[in-house]
Amino acid sequence: MKDQPQAKVVRAVDRRFSTTAFEIAGYTIVQNHGLVRGLTVRTPHVGKAVFGAFASLGGGESATYIEMAEKARETAFVRLLEHAAAAGGNGVIGIRYTGQEVLEGMTEVMAYGTAVTLAPTQQVLGQQQYQQPIASSPPAFQSPPPQQQSYAPQYAPVKN
Repeated sequence: MKDQPQAKVVRAVDRRFSTTAFEIAGYTIVQNHGLVRGLTVRTPHVGKAVFGAFASLGGGESATYIEMAEKARETAFVRLLEHAAAAGGNGVIGIRYTGQEVLEGMTEVMAYGTAVTLAPTQQVLGQQQYQQPIASSPPAFQSPPPQQQSYAPQYAPVKN
């Protein structure tokens, strides 16, 4: 019997702890893990490109290209959440998107933000006290030993 390839489990930050703001109500940032990003480069397959080109002749919105753009943003966002978890965070703040055409018909979409460790905030008699970080958080972040390289995400092609 042939050995079956093992599915790789990828951990990601919970979407509920991601925001374009620089704070999340009810939580305190207890550690900053730095800049994280998610990247994808998309190009429509021939059928969608031809259909999209004909649809654009009539003007208005192109559902084909809107769908492609939404898939690209979602892929970049998921990769951002994975990168944040790999960096040691359980939340991402200050999320932004950027996009540009790399080659004709080929678009790069990047989501970026700051990975942080969040802990629920409690107000007790006017004093701010911190609970332990939320359950899904990783252990406290430690700098890698000098012989290790910093984390760089590896992207696998996304099937349409």
